[in-house]
Amino acid sequence: MDMKLEVIVVPVSDTDRAKEFYKGMGWRLDADVVGGEEFRLVQFTPPGSACAVQFGRGLTAAEPGSLQDVYLVVADIDAARAEVVAGGVEVSDVFHCATGFACRFDHVGSNDRVTGLAPDRTTYGSFAKFRDPDGNGWLLQEVTTRLPGR
Repeated sequence: MDMKLEVIVVPVSDTDRAKEFYKGMGWRLDADVVGGEEFRLVQFTPPGSACAVQFGRGLTAAEPGSLQDVYLVVADIDAARAEVVAGGVEVSDVFHCATGFACRFDHVGSNDRVTGLAPDRTTYGSFAKFRDPDGNGWLLQEVTTRLPGR
């Protein structure tokens, strides 16, 4: 049986501010549903994605900004980074890990990060990070060739 990831709930403190942020990034607005004072659901889908994000009131008990390291896979990280920057978002420089793979995760630390594309532009090896207004963390990852079975 296929199981497809459909939606990720993003905890935010200000629904309208988050709506403007994701709209500014060029993501498609799928829904904005109000169900009284205690419920509002806003859904956006990134370009080319089968998975959407939802945020609003009454959706989650998670603290705003607590969602971290959500991957957005792109074919060309330089072009994707430029698009995000054009949407008014502050984005890290493109980087890769000098050794290992952990440098992409902020809780590990960034000491192993090297500015620039992965050597030989190795697939799965180049990253850029940005945050929404609440501090939810997004990670662009360049994937040019998928691992077998993907």
